[in-house]
Amino acid sequence: MLKISQNVSIPDDEIEFSAIRAQGSGGQNVNKVSSAIHMRFDINASSLPDFYKQRLLALRDRRISNEGVIIIKAQKFRTREKNLDDALLRLQELIKGAAVVRKSRKPTRPTKASRKRRLDSKIRRGKTKELRGKVPE
Repeated sequence: MLKISQNVSIPDDEIEFSAIRAQGSGGQNVNKVSSAIHMRFDINASSLPDFYKQRLLALRDRRISNEGVIIIKAQKFRTREKNLDDALLRLQELIKGAAVVRKSRKPTRPTKASRKRRLDSKIRRGKTKELRGKVPE
């Protein structure tokens, strides 16, 4: 059972794991030990509330396929158990991150005084540069 929040959790049977061989260098064991984890989680077929499903499907994340399946490959650690925990943690963070509602930005305007200060400083700077020019004879 993967706990997302106090009210939301994902049963273990909705998450599909498969052990695969890790990429990269690893010495003698790299060709015979399947320590990396390939995790698949189908958003549409899950028991997540609709709010979470909509937010996850709207994400522009390369780990989410067009069919709505989250695919996470964990191969950071040397043991299968640590990679499994890492994959579950990354799935949990992805779902929690999708649930965060961002505060909407209120467009603001510069005040009249700040616009006047800006223009005055531009005029002052222009006068300084103008004085650096050649002196007329």
